[in-house]
Amino acid sequence: MIGLYFLVMIPKDATASALELARRVLAIEADAVRALLERLDERFLAAVSLVLACKGRVIVSGIGKSGHIARKIASTLASTGTPAYFVHPAEASHGDLGMIQRDDVLIGISNSGESDELLRIVPLVKRRGAKLIAIAGSPASSLAREADVILDAGVAQEACPLNLAPTASTTAALALGDALAVALLDARGFSADDFARSHPGGVLGRKLLTHVADVMRTGDAVPLVPAGATLAEAILEITRKGMGMTAVVDNDRHVIGMFTDGDLRRAMERNVDARTTPIASVMTRSPCTIRPEALAVEAVEAMESRKITQLPVVDASGRIVGALNIHDLFRAKIV
Repeated sequence: MIGLYFLVMIPKDATASALELARRVLAIEADAVRALLERLDERFLAAVSLVLACKGRVIVSGIGKSGHIARKIASTLASTGTPAYFVHPAEASHGDLGMIQRDDVLIGISNSGESDELLRIVPLVKRRGAKLIAIAGSPASSLAREADVILDAGVAQEACPLNLAPTASTTAALALGDALAVALLDARGFSADDFARSHPGGVLGRKLLTHVADVMRTGDAVPLVPAGATLAEAILEITRKGMGMTAVVDNDRHVIGMFTDGDLRRAMERNVDARTTPIASVMTRSPCTIRPEALAVEAVEAMESRKITQLPVVDASGRIVGALNIHDLFRAKIV
C-alpha cells in the first residue's frame, strides 16, 4: 500500500522517465564492467603476484567516492585471506602514513588519477619501499605513472545524466577490486573453513562453524526404544520426548531403525494392535543418520534431500549419541 501511495504521487510521465533513466543507468554500468574483460591482461597477473609476494599488508586508499570503494575493497580482501585495511589519504598526511611500511603494498584508487590527497602521499610511500598498484581511469595519469602496476578502470561515460557524478567509474573500480580479491583467494587456496573463521558472528559463520554436536539433543532427551519394544511403548517414547520420532536400538545401542509419526499413521491404516505389535515390524530399517562432527548445514541438506525432519546422531560405530530435529536447526539459525 505504501508503494502504491507514492506511485500515485509521481506524475505518469515522470514515472516513465524514472524507469527509462534507471534502465539506462544499469545498462551503462553493466557495459562499464563488461569493458573491463577486454582489458584484463598481464598487468592484472602482475598485481596478483605483487600482493602474493607481499610480506606486509595491503593498504587501500582513495578520496571521496573512490575512498568509499577503497574501504569496501579493503574489507573484501581482509575477509578472503589477504590482510588489508583502509587508510584515508588526507589522514595519512597527518600521521597515519606511519601505518604503511616497506613490506606493504598500497592500492591507490582514483578515477582521474590526479587526486591531490592521494598523490601527496605516493612519493612518501614509494620512498619507504612499499609497492604501488593503481586502479585508475586513465593509464596516462600521474597516479598511473608512479605505479608499479596499473589496472585500467576507465569508463566511456558516467551513468549520471550530467556525466559528472561518479557512478559507472566507481562500479568499475569496485568490480576490478572484487576480481583481484577473488583471484587472490583462489591463489591462496582460501577455503570455506577459512572464510568461516573470518565471519564467526554472522549467518555465514553459523552455517560454516556450527556442528551437529553443537545443536543435537543428548542424554535423556534422545528418544530411543529397544528392538524388543512394542508399538505402544514406541508411541509413549515419541510422546515423552516430543521429537516426532524414536530411534530403535539393539543391546549395544546401535541404531537399527527409526519410527516416526509417519510410520505410526501407516501402521494405524493397517489396524495393527499397538499393545502387541513389535516395533521391529513397523519401523523404518537402516534409517538415514548423521555423525556429531558433521556440519549442521549438512544435516539440513540431508533432511531436505530425503524430505525428513529428524535424524538420529551416531558415532563411528553406529551407536546413538544424540538426535536432531529440524526445529533444533531453526533455533540455531542454521535454516
